Amino acid sequence: MSDPDLLDNLVYALEQGTLHNPCELLGYHAAPPQAIVRVFLPDAAAVHITFDRDPQPMERWRSGALFIWRGPASAMLTYRIDWTDQYGRKHSQYDCYAFPLSISEYDLQLFNNGEHRHAYHFLGAHACQISGVAGMRFATWAPNAQRISVVGDFNHWDSRRHLMSSHGHTGVWEIFIPEIDAGQHYKFEIRNRDSGNVFFKTDPYARHYEMRPGTASVTQSGKPYAWRDTPWMAQRQSWNWQAKPISVYEAHLGSWQQDENGGFLNYRELAERLVAYVQDMGFTHIELMPISEHPLDASWGYQSTGYFAPTCRFGSPDDFRYFVDYCHEHFIGVIVDWVPAHFPKDDWALARFDGTALYEHEDPRLGEHQDWGTYIFNFGRHEVKSFLISSAIYWLDEFHVDGLRVDAVASMLYLDYSRKKGEWIANRYGGRENLQAIDFLRALNTATHDRFPGTVTIAEESTDWTMVSRPAWLGGLGFTMKWNMGWMHDSLRYIKQDPVYRQYHHHELTFSIIYAFTENFMLPYSHDEVVHGKAPMIYKMPGDEWQRFANLRLLYTFMFTHPGKKLLFMGCEFASTAEWNEESSLDWSLLQFEYHQGVKALVKDLNRLYRTSRALHELDFDTRGFRWIDCHDAGQSVLSFIRHGEEHLLIVLLNFTPVPRYRYRIGVPRPGGYREMLNSDSQYYGGSNVGNSLVKTEPVACMGMEQSLVLTLPPLAGIVLQPDA
Repeated sequence: MSDPDLLDNLVYALEQGTLHNPCELLGYHAAPPQAIVRVFLPDAAAVHITFDRDPQPMERWRSGALFIWRGPASAMLTYRIDWTDQYGRKHSQYDCYAFPLSISEYDLQLFNNGEHRHAYHFLGAHACQISGVAGMRFATWAPNAQRISVVGDFNHWDSRRHLMSSHGHTGVWEIFIPEIDAGQHYKFEIRNRDSGNVFFKTDPYARHYEMRPGTASVTQSGKPYAWRDTPWMAQRQSWNWQAKPISVYEAHLGSWQQDENGGFLNYRELAERLVAYVQDMGFTHIELMPISEHPLDASWGYQSTGYFAPTCRFGSPDDFRYFVDYCHEHFIGVIVDWVPAHFPKDDWALARFDGTALYEHEDPRLGEHQDWGTYIFNFGRHEVKSFLISSAIYWLDEFHVDGLRVDAVASMLYLDYSRKKGEWIANRYGGRENLQAIDFLRALNTATHDRFPGTVTIAEESTDWTMVSRPAWLGGLGFTMKWNMGWMHDSLRYIKQDPVYRQYHHHELTFSIIYAFTENFMLPYSHDEVVHGKAPMIYKMPGDEWQRFANLRLLYTFMFTHPGKKLLFMGCEFASTAEWNEESSLDWSLLQFEYHQGVKALVKDLNRLYRTSRALHELDFDTRGFRWIDCHDAGQSVLSFIRHGEEHLLIVLLNFTPVPRYRYRIGVPRPGGYREMLNSDSQYYGGSNVGNSLVKTEPVACMGMEQSLVLTLPPLAGIVLQPDA
């Protein structure tokens, strides 16, 4: 570059923050047999360049911050810049513009085609070595930017020092900054090419963030975590989840327990406390409400700004790895809530990332959730697809989690979700189905199941969309399981009725069996049912105190004996008396009271029975696993049914009135003795202790079977009977 005017123009563009291609001006430029090196150092008083051990002075250009060296061309392109600032302090650094761009064309093409499943390997900030020099490579996707700079602690947040280089039409920008270590706060300063607006953004692929209300991303070391969960990971590969017990304890880490000052516990502290509790209670899995980084505690994590970062509220990414590792060492699985349905409008995060609707749709009829005040991802954009599926893979790969519970799937599937006429745009066939979201979900589930056998994806899908948990290659969405929201609503609506009126609502309990095997269902009593005025579980129950607790024990017995995997929100297992509040710990002091102890003891025993009795889990998703004995006794509000395994069976009777039923006859498939395995009315649980010991069949035909039992049904209780061997 010999034209002084052109050089002045480039320097001016650099100083004004409009220089699109910094390599055109800065770094090493060979013009054999000569070479030129230019560096931009705003605070420098004197600058030297060292190729080997011979420092040579650099000349200042026109009294500005640009310094130039001219000399013979060198094969050694990693040179050091030594400089003294205006205060006499000495500095030494490699020139970041001496290093080549290192992201491969293959990665860029896969990313642009929506087919990259590990985009976090090259986008974001990564500790690495280039040309033998250690540092941090930064990369981001912003196709509509005129200029992007990495700013942070390491350059005094000066956007002129580390301008990124563009990979052209791919929209990806990159820079390698030598000698940056872990723990540095950083952001991207972006200038939009059309409006000229300049703004700061956090890294969409950042793996760690500073504590709220700060919003900076934080660099991480490349040091691998030493996992100890090899046995768990090995057995997971061939885990037959359909025939195994899955009982999930849903937890919010910030409010399960807190420290003595009401503050958050660390992931490592939570691991030891929570795992011991969950193990003792007999749950098989912990499901964490979203722990991806989020700015607002009150969003519970469902408005994420960090799709690759565990929230720093509870520690570092390695602290979270320890949490998962510890769970696996104690044979507890870990499921995390993951939210691809929407993201918040915070101006420092994903929203209008490069000054345009990049991750979201431009048209608010497609791109905004009116209920939640959030943006909707543009599932049809290839790079967004790569971003989201890579995020899902990241949690399974980098943190060894065993499953993802995908939030708000219904809102993704319908273009008119929570919208009035004229507020939505039909698909190309004129329908309301979001075809791009459907394709995305199928790709998501195919990718996770192919790459991580034994892991699960669970859909929170509240409509009658068909084949949610059927393979994508069969036309389904490909989820492992689906929350049974219909069963949840029906059972709660029924149990709220005064027992006098339950005979008129009997169908609300029996209806679920009509569709119980159309999907792989999980039965949830989740956090959504104990917030926003819905009342805690115990206060959904009618009657006096004894009846409320008896009803709750009965409801849980119904849940654990009904076909489907189980999920129970924290606090429900001991009948918390307060609506859940994310700001405070559960009220563990309630366990000093007998009735609360009783509910906790029942849930523990239900988990034990569910895990150890194959009849309650082996054929959860198979019509062979369930048979009504009598579903028509609405007058007495009694249900009786058989749960089958491949070789085992259990008899279940549920009495939804406070009236004991004496000499209640039911047909049974086998002659002999039947023994109570569980009675929710046991005095051990706070009940009235009405029940049966060993009961023998009589050769009296009943309900289509040749043998029958005469039983005592306790009030507001369920009993589970097992035939004697």
